[in-house]
Amino acid sequence: MTTSGTVDTAELSAPAGEGAGSAADQVIRLRGVDKTFGEGDLAVRALKGASLDVARGQFVVVLGPSGSGKTTLMNLIGGIEPATAGTITVADVEVTGLDERALTEYRRNQVGFVFQYFNLIPTLTAQENVTLVGELVGAKPDETRRTLEQVGLADKAERFPSLLSGGEQQRVAIARALVKHPTVLLLDEPTGSLDLDTGRQVLGVLRDAARTYDSTVLLVTHNSAIARMADRVIHIHSGEIVEDQLQPEPADPSELRW
Repeated sequence: MTTSGTVDTAELSAPAGEGAGSAADQVIRLRGVDKTFGEGDLAVRALKGASLDVARGQFVVVLGPSGSGKTTLMNLIGGIEPATAGTITVADVEVTGLDERALTEYRRNQVGFVFQYFNLIPTLTAQENVTLVGELVGAKPDETRRTLEQVGLADKAERFPSLLSGGEQQRVAIARALVKHPTVLLLDEPTGSLDLDTGRQVLGVLRDAARTYDSTVLLVTHNSAIARMADRVIHIHSGEIVEDQLQPEPADPSELRW
């Protein structure tokens, strides 16, 4: 690791992020992870030998152009896609060794997902959308209300998604992810469909909520401006981690411009 926190090409055989904390502090651990889609002449190697350590409580932005492998990386960590090779461990769970039933339990109890599109159930209110997930993980009845308060939507709890703005719908989606107090929060372009002001508000909510719930955050995006608010920025190109930079003084989301 260089003094600036950037991994040079001679160091890329070591796990990215190594040395950023003790082994006990590492919540996400990847070793030699590959993902190939298709077979034969049609095979596409979307991820190539990725090794990565992410410490507890870090807010990490993963940057890369379309098709670089960044979303594949997130999906593998989240147990949505199986790895072709290598091992993935989150907390004490070796994700790559789980069967379908255990993967469902892992996704339900350990991982919170927030996507570009909000995927709220239109016939349920904001509170009911969050409560539905809370009940699946055994959250206390008042946890839904507290989580909506955390994202600034306590006064909109009884509204249906169609009566909420895009930014409000995204905050409901964030509350839905946070109500189970996830070990890892995975975010795929969470501001991609929002304007600048709304996007900054949502990013501020994400940063504050992650600190409150002590979740480790992986935010996948092609928007390099968002990287300024991260504790750490990982660059992916053509399926490979090519740069890994620590940021000792992350910017406040209100300062971001794109």
